[in-house]
Amino acid sequence: MSRVEGLRADSPQFTLEGEPFRILGGSIHYFRVPRAYWEDRLLKMRACGLNTLTTYVPWNLHEPERGTFNFQDQLDLRAYVSLAAEMGLWVILRPGPYICAEWDLGGLPSWLLQDKNIQLRTTYPGFVDTVNLYFDKLVSVIKPMMFEEGGPIIAVQLENEYGSYAKDERYMPFIKDCLQSRGINELLLTSDNWEGLRYGGMEGVLKTINLQRLSFGAIQCLADMQPQKPLMVMEYWCGWFDVWGEHHHVFHAEDMLAVVSEILERGVSINLYMFHGGTSFGFMNGAMDFGTYKPQITSYDYDAPLAEAGDCTTKYQLLRNLFSQYHSEPLPEVPSPQERRAYDAVVIQQYLSLWDSLHFTEKPYRSERPVNMENLPVNNNNGQSYGYTLYETTITCGGALNSRNSIRDRALVFVDRQCVGSLDYKIQELTLPDGQGDRTLSLLVENCGRVNYGKALDEQRKGIVGDIVLNHTPLRGFTIFCLDMKPGFIKRLTNSGQWKSDLKTPSLPGFFQARLHVDGPPRDTFIRLSGWGKGAVFVNGQNLGRHWLIGPQNFLYLPGPWLRSGENQIIVFEEQKADDKIQFAENPEHGKTTDVYKLPFCTLL
Repeated sequence: MSRVEGLRADSPQFTLEGEPFRILGGSIHYFRVPRAYWEDRLLKMRACGLNTLTTYVPWNLHEPERGTFNFQDQLDLRAYVSLAAEMGLWVILRPGPYICAEWDLGGLPSWLLQDKNIQLRTTYPGFVDTVNLYFDKLVSVIKPMMFEEGGPIIAVQLENEYGSYAKDERYMPFIKDCLQSRGINELLLTSDNWEGLRYGGMEGVLKTINLQRLSFGAIQCLADMQPQKPLMVMEYWCGWFDVWGEHHHVFHAEDMLAVVSEILERGVSINLYMFHGGTSFGFMNGAMDFGTYKPQITSYDYDAPLAEAGDCTTKYQLLRNLFSQYHSEPLPEVPSPQERRAYDAVVIQQYLSLWDSLHFTEKPYRSERPVNMENLPVNNNNGQSYGYTLYETTITCGGALNSRNSIRDRALVFVDRQCVGSLDYKIQELTLPDGQGDRTLSLLVENCGRVNYGKALDEQRKGIVGDIVLNHTPLRGFTIFCLDMKPGFIKRLTNSGQWKSDLKTPSLPGFFQARLHVDGPPRDTFIRLSGWGKGAVFVNGQNLGRHWLIGPQNFLYLPGPWLRSGENQIIVFEEQKADDKIQFAENPEHGKTTDVYKLPFCTLL
């Protein structure tokens, strides 16, 4: 079924099918919500009075290795967009290729960094070629979902906040052509924050703005730039994200409501970012670096109207009341909340030390000099993307070990498998104990998340990225193990007969295993890790994400659909401090909070 006239921006108000139309949108990322819950979250969106779903598309998940594409299961974009249509929602797609999103490298695949000269988000040939191949595949997936083909996609956003990056004036026209030359004819948009809005626009592409407060006269500025065009806040930030070691960010519901009300009163279209944040499962979180590197946490709750586990918050109720005034018909009923359970604590039954797990990794790589994780010859020569990398070499003396700031991002240091300290951006020197003869120096390096915003994208290689020196002499002769902890590795660990049951003196780092028995249908829960130090948690082979005692996150969301009735396996990878049990809770505890509305915007960045 083809249609005649889609979303148009030819006058001060949008039109859709020739009729005036106001976008009341919300962002939910399919890759941050278990597929079993897509329908629940979209029904709640519709019941809140929204008419448009927006989502990013993460290139690094859809093309994890060069030329290997995944649009199945959790990543079935076409199914997600079709479901939105069934729910009566229009869709604005934001396919990047760069998406920011507090997502590792802003959604760009880490294998791009194998090219030491790469210039991401430019017309550098090595980047252009890979974008073209990706868009060949992506457009074949999304084109049937466009409005003119009878689908729900009424607009497509080009890139993301390029005005704040703006390294190459030919780049945005290239991205525009990537879509139009492949037959995408819907309305094209750009979105920028206040700082990036001044960047030159493109003919036939509508500018939109991202903001949280109505200072600076930002909306008027947008109107002056595009007279007689509709106005849209593409990202109205109704909360904020969190980083390790700082407080949980909140944006009070009444403050948010006042701004949303004013935006609507001015006749401006809006998209709530995030309407439902969900979770950056696994090792996919991003990081910030404006002089200080700050990795983001696993939870992407965002203090959004729908909380991480899909609960309707006070914000949701206030917004529903507000949006109902912009509908002539009563809103659909709100779906009933998902049941949750605080399962009884489970006791750790077995452990396997990191050192005993190494033969379950891919074949170790021997190299005279250290090699960053992206350039390791693993994963069909696409390098290592996420997780940990272990570097081992032989030393014959103690003394001053200096990282020369080559650790990305954090390393535990061992001599003959005894931990002697850690190295990171702040701690760059360590004294190694003296000893007799040859000893093994091991550095377990964690990629804590690649920066997702700012000018440093090209410099996001992880692992050891330069020389490490002992008493001013560069270390040589490394054996390097890739510990990306993918499902295959976890499965090999599980099936190995090498787990130990004597838990009196477990060797750290290590893997700790427990069994959770679920009676009846599985329910959502939160894993509580008080008593643990730092690491990651795997349930039935699924990587839930990272835990770290410095907070603010001291729980991990465990979706019911990832559990099964009967026995469930939980494995905690722990670096520094193990407990003898794993606890559960019905609700997360966010701890101390910071009100983002009272902070100057520059301090958020």
